[in-house]
Amino acid sequence: MRHRSDPRARSDPGAARRAGGASGTAATGLGGMVPSRSLLTAPDPGGSILPNGRPVPELRERLRRIPSWRNAASVVALYAATVGILVGAVRLDHPVAWVVAFLGMGPVIARFNILMHEAAHRLLFSNRRCNDLVGRWLLGFPVLTPTDLYRRGHMAHHREEFGPNEPDLALYRGYPITRASMRRKLLRDALGITGWKLTRGLLRGLRSPHPEVRRQARGIVVTQVVILGCFVAAGHPWLYPLLWLGPQHTVWRVLNRLRGVAEHGGLAASADRRLTTHAVRQSWLARATIVPYHTGLHLAHHLDPGIPFRNLPALHAELRRSGYLTPALEYPGYRALWRALASG
Repeated sequence: MRHRSDPRARSDPGAARRAGGASGTAATGLGGMVPSRSLLTAPDPGGSILPNGRPVPELRERLRRIPSWRNAASVVALYAATVGILVGAVRLDHPVAWVVAFLGMGPVIARFNILMHEAAHRLLFSNRRCNDLVGRWLLGFPVLTPTDLYRRGHMAHHREEFGPNEPDLALYRGYPITRASMRRKLLRDALGITGWKLTRGLLRGLRSPHPEVRRQARGIVVTQVVILGCFVAAGHPWLYPLLWLGPQHTVWRVLNRLRGVAEHGGLAASADRRLTTHAVRQSWLARATIVPYHTGLHLAHHLDPGIPFRNLPALHAELRRSGYLTPALEYPGYRALWRALASG
């Protein structure tokens, strides 16, 4: 991962990545962690990856097939896991069980959001009506996400990362930051400050002059009433604030920030996606908590946003095999990347 020609690499693992980066973006707070262009290599001209990193048409067509039935099984399994955690906490009724359930709901909420993201790309089901129905009412609205509004902003993100319509620019700006700054951000997330701020904005949407904003906000409120009704019917209404809203406003916000900055933190606009998106080697623990459903293979996702999550490992393997993605561009794990992000 280190670039031996740069002496700073001995004390700063991120120095090689920043050397030769987009210094012209410093005034905007972007580009502080852009990899050196000397680390970029062209893919094998006879391979399955084009010079821009996208798969050749034959491979692309194969990878873009949507496994609707397997995705349906994933949605059912997610709901089963959610109910299992709630029932397990109630039956054990032990302080340790409650803590484990509260923390465990964070990755569950992450899964709701990531499958919603898949639906936002219209990759969850090949039937568009089914895709949008499930994406809204079974995935996005339960976790306070206005799916259609999210889709609009997220497509702007994919059209041009760090462009004028980038919805998440504030999340990626200013890195690397100091450890103290990172701690403050994560503390605000963990205490629910970030989450409740976003929820207040969502509730203001009920009175928005824009009909689509009002519809999405009302859909979310209706869904929350239904979920609360299910807890009341089960005889445990207090589970709604404790193990549904609570983890969404705390644990999930921490996981979301850690994942988000690991995707694009400190990078800047470029036609080469290797300069806009971090690459991180995936561990089983990361996949189980922060980046389920292969969402950690984010470079592959940005190179072709039309490929379903189940096929991202195949594209990622081709990127490595072709030489487009080399070990010098990959962080060995999320802890290494977070350390670099907080090395300012």
